[in-house]
Amino acid sequence: MNVTTSPTQGTAPERIRFKLDGRSVKLDPRVHAARGDLADLALAGILFSAHYARAVELTCVAAGAPVLAGDTPKAQAVSELLRGESFHALDVTTDWAWGFCGHDGYVGYVRREALDVREVINSRIITGTAPLFSAPDIKSPVADYWPRGARFAAEAAGDFFACAEGYIHQRHAGDIAALERDWVDVAKAYLGQPYVWGGRGHRGIDCSGLVQVALGQCGIKAPRDTDLQREGIGSPLPSDAPLRRGDFIFFPGHVGIMTDSDNILHANAHWMAVVIEPLAEVVGRLAADHAKPIIARRRIGA
Repeated sequence: MNVTTSPTQGTAPERIRFKLDGRSVKLDPRVHAARGDLADLALAGILFSAHYARAVELTCVAAGAPVLAGDTPKAQAVSELLRGESFHALDVTTDWAWGFCGHDGYVGYVRREALDVREVINSRIITGTAPLFSAPDIKSPVADYWPRGARFAAEAAGDFFACAEGYIHQRHAGDIAALERDWVDVAKAYLGQPYVWGGRGHRGIDCSGLVQVALGQCGIKAPRDTDLQREGIGSPLPSDAPLRRGDFIFFPGHVGIMTDSDNILHANAHWMAVVIEPLAEVVGRLAADHAKPIIARRRIGA
């Protein structure tokens, strides 16, 4: 499909007209922002839409905000934004913003009250949960609790980081540029968190969310869903290759991280929590319903 543009004539304000030649293509709606009435301007050359919009970058200012499949509180959660992560809004109403997450391009709806103008982020939470104090004093009232990976703009204030909402103790936060080195250790920090579909660490997490945030805190970008991760993380591992710490095991609709050659760490609906257990036990549970419980093995690095 080719796109040609031409400015309007006369004294009217300049605008762009698109002429689309050929068929519009079908794209994955999870990571391409297009709906019946509107699409991301970045898709104008490959997808026909009645209207296009240029994304406006906003910042999540809630400790965590569900990304939903529709503009109703009862819609299914498809992902989650953590405090300080960006959201690129294409359509904003009084209650909702529709667009895509900055860290992975995942499309959905977020409550408008959870978003604000773009921030310049310099700090992030490095512990499992960090209390947000109302004053630079550990005896002051706690206004909120921020999850690991939450990001914020801050200035040093004694033993604390001062931010727009309050104070985070310096033991609980670090420089945004300081990355973790071991995604297994990062994932272990979520042990015991409840399994929540669409969660990425604010009061709950799911299997692909755990993989994504663990890699993300090590500076490695990963897609959101297991099928996308199965094609986008590392390289395929032969079925006869010995497993080792940090390898990724994919099951039908599920993923986990090996902590060593025998045990897997994963957020799962069987235990409804993040746990470590023998890989053989997971395979045994799935064998009754799946002839091939393990459908892929991936490794980052040699």
